[in-house]
Amino acid sequence: MSQRSDTRLISSSLKGVATDISHHLMESLDTSELHYDVEEEVDADFDPKAPVDTRVPFRYIYETKGFKDNDARVLIPNVPIKFRVMDVERFKSSSKVASPNLYTIEITHGPFTWKVKRKHKHFQDLHRELVTYKTLMRIPIPTRSHTIRRKTIKREEARQMPNLPRSSETTEREDRFSSRRKQLEDYLTKLLKMPLYRNYHATLEFLEVSQMSFIHDLGPKGLEGMVMKRSGGHRIPGLNCCGQGKVCYRWSKRWLVVKDSFIMYMKQDSGAVSFVLLVDKEFAIKMGKEAEVKYGVRIDTLTRTLIFKCASYRHALWWGQSIQEFVKKHGKNFLKDHRYGSYAAVQENTLAKWYVDAKGYFEDVADAMEDAKDEIFITDWWLSPEIFLKRPVVEGNRWRLDCLLRRKAQQGVKIFVMLYKEVELALGINSEYSKRTLMRLHSNIKVIRHPDHVSSTVYLWAHHEKLVVIDQSVAFIGGIDFAYGRWDDNEHRLTDIGSVQRTVSSPVISSNELPNLKDSSEDIPADGSSEEEDDQNESCDLPDPRSPGEETVDLSKMKGIGKSKKFLRLSRYKHLYRPHLHNADSVSSIDSEDAKRGSVRSLVTDVGELIGDTKFWHGKDYCNFILKDWIQLDKPFADFIDRYKTPRMPWHDIGAVVHGRAARDIARHFIQRWNFTKIVKPKYRSLSYPFLLPKSHTTANELKYRVPDSVQTTVQVLRSAADWSTGIKHHEESIHNAYVDVIAKSQHYIFIENQFFISCADNRAVHNKIGDAIAQRILTAYREGKKYRVYVLIPLLPGFEGDISTGGGNAIQAIMYFNYRTMCRGDASIIGQLRPEMGEQWINYITFGGLRTHAELNNKLVTELIYIHSKMLIADDNTVIIGSANINDRSMLGKRDSEMAVIVKDTEMVPSVMGGQEYMAGKYALNLRLQCFKMVLGGLSDPSIDVQDPISDRFFKEVWIATAARNATIYEKVFRCLPSDHVRTYAELREYVAKPGLESEDKARAVEELKKIRGFLVQFPFYFLASENLLPSAATKEGMVPTEVWT
Repeated sequence: MSQRSDTRLISSSLKGVATDISHHLMESLDTSELHYDVEEEVDADFDPKAPVDTRVPFRYIYETKGFKDNDARVLIPNVPIKFRVMDVERFKSSSKVASPNLYTIEITHGPFTWKVKRKHKHFQDLHRELVTYKTLMRIPIPTRSHTIRRKTIKREEARQMPNLPRSSETTEREDRFSSRRKQLEDYLTKLLKMPLYRNYHATLEFLEVSQMSFIHDLGPKGLEGMVMKRSGGHRIPGLNCCGQGKVCYRWSKRWLVVKDSFIMYMKQDSGAVSFVLLVDKEFAIKMGKEAEVKYGVRIDTLTRTLIFKCASYRHALWWGQSIQEFVKKHGKNFLKDHRYGSYAAVQENTLAKWYVDAKGYFEDVADAMEDAKDEIFITDWWLSPEIFLKRPVVEGNRWRLDCLLRRKAQQGVKIFVMLYKEVELALGINSEYSKRTLMRLHSNIKVIRHPDHVSSTVYLWAHHEKLVVIDQSVAFIGGIDFAYGRWDDNEHRLTDIGSVQRTVSSPVISSNELPNLKDSSEDIPADGSSEEEDDQNESCDLPDPRSPGEETVDLSKMKGIGKSKKFLRLSRYKHLYRPHLHNADSVSSIDSEDAKRGSVRSLVTDVGELIGDTKFWHGKDYCNFILKDWIQLDKPFADFIDRYKTPRMPWHDIGAVVHGRAARDIARHFIQRWNFTKIVKPKYRSLSYPFLLPKSHTTANELKYRVPDSVQTTVQVLRSAADWSTGIKHHEESIHNAYVDVIAKSQHYIFIENQFFISCADNRAVHNKIGDAIAQRILTAYREGKKYRVYVLIPLLPGFEGDISTGGGNAIQAIMYFNYRTMCRGDASIIGQLRPEMGEQWINYITFGGLRTHAELNNKLVTELIYIHSKMLIADDNTVIIGSANINDRSMLGKRDSEMAVIVKDTEMVPSVMGGQEYMAGKYALNLRLQCFKMVLGGLSDPSIDVQDPISDRFFKEVWIATAARNATIYEKVFRCLPSDHVRTYAELREYVAKPGLESEDKARAVEELKKIRGFLVQFPFYFLASENLLPSAATKEGMVPTEVWT
C-alpha cells in the first residue's frame, strides 16, 4: 500500500510540473513545440495505394472504451483527415473580446464530412493540452498505462511544421482572414499526421468525433460534443419514477451524438451508451425560454423530453439548429405521420417472402441465423429453447434453437431476446425457465422479460408479437412463436410414433421390403443415438458435423455413425418407459416393431434420403393443448400426453420475411422496446445489458444475405403499441387501420385466416371495426350488383384446455360467445347487419370455415381439428397483411396487446383470372392464396382441383362451399365430432356424445367414407349451443375478470 501511495504521489507531482511547463510554452502557437525530438512518431504518411476499408464494423458499438483510453477506436486507420475553413464570423462587441473570430471548419475523413465551430482560444487550449501530453510522455511515470503508451511511440526524426500567427485577433485586418484560414488548415493537417496526437482524446474532442462517429451502418456523421444533460423526461406509465419529478432532476456531463434517426449520449469514463432517443413524428427542438433552463436545448419526442444546457446562448443556438437541420436532411421519413398512422414509411423495392406453416419458416430462420454477423433480435409471446428448427432431426442438435444461438454467440454475434413476462397464475408458459436456459448458454446472449405487473400496473395485456431480426437487414414476422406445437407442414399429421432411417440408395421402397432393408448394414437411425448417449443429449455440446471450410456434411462425425448394430436395436417400449430417460433429449429415432405397421414415407433431405415413419415432434412438442395444457416445461423432452393413444393437434400458421429498409423498421421497433425496458426495469440498467442502436436506412440495401425465393414488393410495417409496451405518448393502431382500409377498398374478394374473430363494434364490449367494414363492403357489392366474396377461416374451437363434450369450460365458451356474436348471432353481427337488406342472399357473399383432419392411431380411427393460428388477410390477389395481430380488441386497438405486422403490396404482376376475366395479379399475393386454397381443399395432392379464380360461381359454390359441407357431413357421420350444428343445447350435447359414430360401429365403412374427404376444409357450425348463454357466469373466475380479457 505504501509503494502504491508513493507511486501516485510521484505521478501527481510530475503531472503538476508538466502543467506548469506548458503554461510558459503558450505564448504562441508553434507546432515545433510538439516535436518529440527523436522519440516521437511524427509523420503518418498515408499510402494512397494501400487498400483501405472505410467501413468500420458495426460490432464496434459493443466494444467501446473510455474516451481517454489509448485503445479506443475512433478514426479510420490509414485514412487522412482533410480540413477547410469555410467561414469566419467576427463578433463585434463594446467589450474587449480575446478571440472575436469564430471559424467554421469543414472536416472530411473518408466518406464522412462534418463541420465544427472553433475560436482561436480553442486552438490554444488544444495546443496547451498536447504540449502537456508531450511533456508527460518524456517522463517515465511508473504507471502501467503510461509505460505501455511510451513503448508504443516510435523513434523517428521529426519534420518541421509551420508556425501559427502570433498576432492578436483583435487587431487583425479583414484582408488577413484568408491567410489565417490557410494557417489553421495547415496546422490541423500537420497535427493529424502525427499519430501521437492524432488519437489523443483532446484532439478527438476538438474534432468532435467519438467511437460512434464512423461506424458505417450508423449512417452519416452529425454533430457531437460534451453537454450537461438533465435527467428525467421519460414517458413511463405506472408506478415507476425514473426521475420525472423536478425534485429528482440531476445534471450529468455526457457526450452527445446526433445520427440520422436517433440521438444518443455516452459516458466519458466507460464509453458506454447511456441513452438512445429515437426520432419520430413528434420530434421537435426548442431553445430559449421553452427549453426551461438558461442556454438550454429541449428535444421532444413521443417517448421523452430531453433537456441539456450549453456554455452560451450562441452555443445552444448552434446545437439546436444543427440537430434540426441534420435530422430534416437525413431522417425526414421518421418525422412524418405515415399511412395508417404507422411509425414506419412505405418501403418500395423490398424483397419479401411468405410462409404457410412453420416448416419453411423455421428452416429459413435457421439459415439466416447461421449467416448472422452482428446481431440477432428475437421476441416471442412464448419461447421454448429446445425446439428443433429443421426436421426430421438428422444432424444431432445442430439445428436445435438453443444450440444454434449458443454457436452464434460463441462466434461473437450479440443475441438479444425479449420475452413476455406472463401472469403465472393465468398462464403456464414459464418464461423464467426460458430466460434462465438461454442466459446460461453464453454471455453474448441477453434476455429480458416485460412487463413487471406491479410496477407497470399492467396485468391484462401481453407482448404478443413474434419477430426474428438478423443484422437489422432480414426480419421474420408473423404468427409463429419459437414454441412447442408450432412446427407443422402441409400434411398436418395427427400421429408421430415412428422412426427415421437413412439409406445410401434411393429406391422407392414398399412396406414389404422394409424387413430386408432393416437387416442391411447400411441402415442406421438418422440420429444413431445409443442408450448410453441419450442421457447426454440434453446439452448442446455436440461437434459441428460440418468441418471448417467444408460445404458437405461429414457423416463420419455425426452421432452414432459406425456404431455397432447392437446399440441400435432397441425396443421402443423399453426406451419410452425407462424412468431415467424422461428428461433425455429425444433427438434419437429408435428402431422398433412399430416401423413395420406404419406407412413408409420417403423423404429427401440435405443428408440423403430418409425412409420410415418420421418422428418430428419430441417431448413437449407433441401436444394437444385443448385436451391438456403444457406442464413441466423444464423437462422439455419428456412426453406429457400419450402419443400412442392421443392424436396431436396440428397447427396452421402464416409467416413472412422482409429485407432492407422494412427490416430496419422492424428492428427499430424491437430496439425501442428493448431500450424502454432497460429504463423501466432497474435490473437491466447495468452495462451488461447495452442500449441498442438502429442501423441507418442509408445502408439498408447493402444486403449480405437474401432469403431464397423472395420477390420484389412494396412493404409497410404496422404495429399496435402504447405507453405500457413501448413508452410512446400516443398509442398506435396502424394494423387495425390497415385492415379496415384494405377491406373497404377491396374490389373482388378478401381471404382471412385468424385465430380469433371478435369484432363488430358496439362501443361497449367490442370496439374494433373490422367486422363492420366487411358487412359494409358486402352491402356495397350487393347494391351495385357486383360479385364479391369473403372467405373466413378460424379455429373450430378456441385454444383453451377444456372438454368440449361437456361444454368446453368457461374460457372456451367465452371466446365462442364473442366469435359467434361477430359472425351470426345478434343484430350487431355481420350476418345480422346483412339480413335486413339482403335476406338470405348473404350466403352468396361470405363463408366461414374451419379445418379438420383424421388418421389411424394404433388401429383406431381418430380425428382432430387443425388449430388455425394465422393472422392474415389477402385482398384481390395483390395485397397481403401478415402479422401477429388477432382480429379482436386486444390486438387491434393499440392500447392493449403489443403486435407487429406488415402490409405487402405487389409490384411484380402475373396473368391470372378473376371472375372469368383476364386479370393481372400480384405474384406474392396470388401464390400465397393459391398455396392456402390448395392446402385446405386438397389441391396439393389433386391437381384437378382448380383454385385459380377465387370469385367465380363455380369455384365459390361447387368447390369451396361444397367441399366444406361434404367434409363436415362425413366427419360428423364417422366421428360425431364437435362442435356440430346438431347440438344447440346442453341436453342435446349429452345425447349427441352418448351415441357412437360410424368409426366405432363399422370401421370398414367408416374408412370408405373418409376416402371421400378432400383437403381439410369444413363448414363452421353456426348453431352449436346457440340456445345457451355462453358468457361465463359472475360466480366463476372467468366471469370475474374484465370483459376486455376475452375481447
